[in-house]
Amino acid sequence: MNYNRVVCFDLEMCCWSQDDIKNNRSNKVTGEIIEIGLAEVDLVLGTIVKRAQFYVKPEEDEISGFCYELTGITPRIVQKQGRPLESVLKSMVKNFGGSNKIYAAWGRDDEILRLECEQKGLVFPFKEFLNLATLYRIQSRLKDNRIGHKEAQENLNIEWEGRQHSGYVDAFNLAKVALAIL
Repeated sequence: MNYNRVVCFDLEMCCWSQDDIKNNRSNKVTGEIIEIGLAEVDLVLGTIVKRAQFYVKPEEDEISGFCYELTGITPRIVQKQGRPLESVLKSMVKNFGGSNKIYAAWGRDDEILRLECEQKGLVFPFKEFLNLATLYRIQSRLKDNRIGHKEAQENLNIEWEGRQHSGYVDAFNLAKVALAIL
């Protein structure tokens, strides 16, 4: 296990507005993963050393107008640049390491990824996981109070860069938080 490196990641999934759900255009709030953003930090050097963005083609879900407005991800982007989740996971492991690296997210993106891997019969790509939201709450003595990634970053006086709800951007910003709290 490489304890000097942490791979921060963020997922974006198919999603629908409350109106879509109410009008039976969807029976769920979130669906399949459509983007995985990654940013690897070197804890010894104190820097972000690698970044990547992978679009994932959903097998069953579609990208709604609400999802596009929230994430900026269009069906066309996913159609042209997206790959099956299995292929994306192989690229993640090849480029960032799998079970020999610690992965981190804000919240439980690991469970979302694990569930989709199970549903599709895929091997889950890593073993070690850190929930940086929990770590931040412990360090800040927030107890049960939930706090969003962007608010926590602002509380740490770390400038937010880019569009929120982009896996690539969110993973990069999360990496900056990881460097501040790990």
